[in-house]
Amino acid sequence: MPDAAVSPPPTDSSFLGHPRGLFVCFATELWERFSFYGMKFLLLLYLTKYHLFSDSNGLEVLGGYAALVYAMPVLGGLLADRYLGMRKAVIFGGVLLALGHLGMAMEGEQARLVNGQVERDESALQVFYFSLALIVIGVGFLKPNISTIVGRLYSVDDTRRDAGFTIFYMGINIGAFAATLLCGYLGETYGWHYGFGVAGIGMVIGLITFLRGQKHLHGLAEPRDLTRLKQKSPLGLNVEYTIYLCGLLAVFATWQMLQFHGAVGVTLNILSLAVLIGLSWFIAVRCSPVERSRMLVLVILTMSSVVFWALFEQAAASMTLYADRVLDRHILGWELTASQFGSMNAFFIFLFAPLFAWLWMFLGRRGLEPGTPVKFALGIAQAGLGFGALVIGAATPDEAGLVAGYWMVLAYLLHTTGELCLSPVGLSAVTKLAVPSVVGVMMGSWFLATAYSEFVAVQLAKLAAIETVNGEVIDISAALASYTELFSGLLYVGLGVAVLLLLLSPLLKKMMHGIH
Repeated sequence: MPDAAVSPPPTDSSFLGHPRGLFVCFATELWERFSFYGMKFLLLLYLTKYHLFSDSNGLEVLGGYAALVYAMPVLGGLLADRYLGMRKAVIFGGVLLALGHLGMAMEGEQARLVNGQVERDESALQVFYFSLALIVIGVGFLKPNISTIVGRLYSVDDTRRDAGFTIFYMGINIGAFAATLLCGYLGETYGWHYGFGVAGIGMVIGLITFLRGQKHLHGLAEPRDLTRLKQKSPLGLNVEYTIYLCGLLAVFATWQMLQFHGAVGVTLNILSLAVLIGLSWFIAVRCSPVERSRMLVLVILTMSSVVFWALFEQAAASMTLYADRVLDRHILGWELTASQFGSMNAFFIFLFAPLFAWLWMFLGRRGLEPGTPVKFALGIAQAGLGFGALVIGAATPDEAGLVAGYWMVLAYLLHTTGELCLSPVGLSAVTKLAVPSVVGVMMGSWFLATAYSEFVAVQLAKLAAIETVNGEVIDISAALASYTELFSGLLYVGLGVAVLLLLLSPLLKKMMHGIH
């Protein structure tokens, strides 16, 4: 296979100054994110309003799904790197994703109350859980590898590399923005199957785009060793088909895990404890004093990221229920659906990502750019302040008891600026602070922490779980009080952890030994 540092062949025609393969990956990721976010912000509303799940049960499904979605790319990336190659992994993941998203459109009969008991279409729910499982494993194979392909389109010293990734990540936000607006509107206005169905069509378009554009990848995403891939496995199949079979078996295992809510939490706790024990041993026994200091900083930053993402990921959980139940959703004369508020994050990324990139460069040239621990503290503080905006808004509801939608817009603005402070430097911190021999392990630990934060997020959201009748809130003022109590707590958690991290930042900076 061509070396990762080799540039694409000189005969490759470029588009807008970049390899055409970039735009194949751009379009594939755009439609994959379109399908993902189109479904994500509808999920909890669909469960609580159509299948009449309680808030707690709906949140458990959302949390289990989201946690597994962030955990599986670690395995998918490993299998692609060692065996499959990125192209085959993306195609396999894309097929699973397309099937999963289209399966979500099969909503079955609406749940109903009969003699005080909820009767649900259990067959439709099994299709729903199986579809979620297909999406989880599909994301695991596709998500980490499409990004890796982009990196291989450029040589290490190619000056277009950063610009190429900027274009690629713009595709993520275009997909997220368009999906939450379109799928959210269709799903809540005309029927859930329309929203989920359009998300599925988006993934099919993304898969077709990738299949048609493979020639522009110039073999840069092929397996490392084809002979190894064709060897027989203990199952009697070659290694490639064994991986596909194991992927399908993982779908069935995930199908069951998503229905037994405790399974995901127990699995995450065991994995997290095992990682912490292993890292503690490695840091104590195998590291030099300088390496030990840097690794301890990385562990602290990784653990603090759990706090940020647990606050940030309220977006698809408590904040979406809040928007549905106690928010006046009229913005500039338009009435948004509850799920459409999720588009605010991508919208503010468009507006402020270039500004933040310029700001860090401007401060850096003057020696004023904050260090990584300070940026983390700023990000967590802004996540907390976002909930402060909702607390302030709750103090002045209108005559119907609803909070003005502009407070939710402000909350998303603060969460997004917080994300821009923390998220871009997180993965960079892993590569800079980790001992070279365990960079892969630490990257996996970072993604495990992100997965764990999804689990924590729904446990927090459950603190404001509200009893509903046929999916509707009866007492708006009581609901508002419950959400305000939760958001007040999240405000203080965010500010408290941020202050602690700021106080520790001089020590952490010293422990980083010259790494910024």
